[in-house]
Amino acid sequence: MNEIRISKRINKTKKVSEKILLLGFPGNGLIGTFTISYLISHLQMKLVGDVSHPDLPPTLFIENGEVLGPIRIYRRENLYAIISDIPIFPEIASDFVISIAEFCRRNKINKVIVPSGVDTQSADSKDIKTYGLSTDQSFEKIMYENELPKFIAGSIIGTDAAIITTFRNYKIPLLMMYTTCHPFFPDPEASVIAITSLSKLLKLHVDTSDIQKRIDYLKIQHKNKMQETIDALQSEKQLPSKVPPIYR
Repeated sequence: MNEIRISKRINKTKKVSEKILLLGFPGNGLIGTFTISYLISHLQMKLVGDVSHPDLPPTLFIENGEVLGPIRIYRRENLYAIISDIPIFPEIASDFVISIAEFCRRNKINKVIVPSGVDTQSADSKDIKTYGLSTDQSFEKIMYENELPKFIAGSIIGTDAAIITTFRNYKIPLLMMYTTCHPFFPDPEASVIAITSLSKLLKLHVDTSDIQKRIDYLKIQHKNKMQETIDALQSEKQLPSKVPPIYR
């Protein structure tokens, strides 16, 4: 098994009693990517490290003249965020999730929240909803207090299944937040609902007007990332073998 390496930058923050990790990576509708990247920007979280693996494709991003890795760690006080700008392929999914669980253990992170997307048959934006699936009673209480309906039935495979299994084994409370979305196209409309639902749970006020103004632009900007994600999901057999090509 190849080892995932997590590097941390020196960053002084005040100590708090409870720490929460937000985890986002490309999936259905790019919900995880849109949601976590928006919160990182809105909360002005600081980059504190990155995640590397020998089987990751050689990819770098440039932002404001700074070279960034594809999987990064951010922090603001008691809130951590790990975001991946590339799909988590099945070959490294297990290593990736275990490394995140070990990171939580070392940093005494108490809870993990993962926004993700779930396929919907409805084309009406009014039908978009977020559902919660928790592994711990503490999250059940939070869901009840915030009127977050439970994810009742369905099948979960691939990276999401690895996340749920691993955090249950590590006994780290986990909440999967599934927002209904279009699985084959970037869905920033659904991401607005995901951001709003997550912000409510975290007791944060997050203005989503910026993403709402740029919905059409975001759909076009992220079409290549969505195609890469579809390829990864197909390899995990999460999607049928034939899906509509992206904006052909």
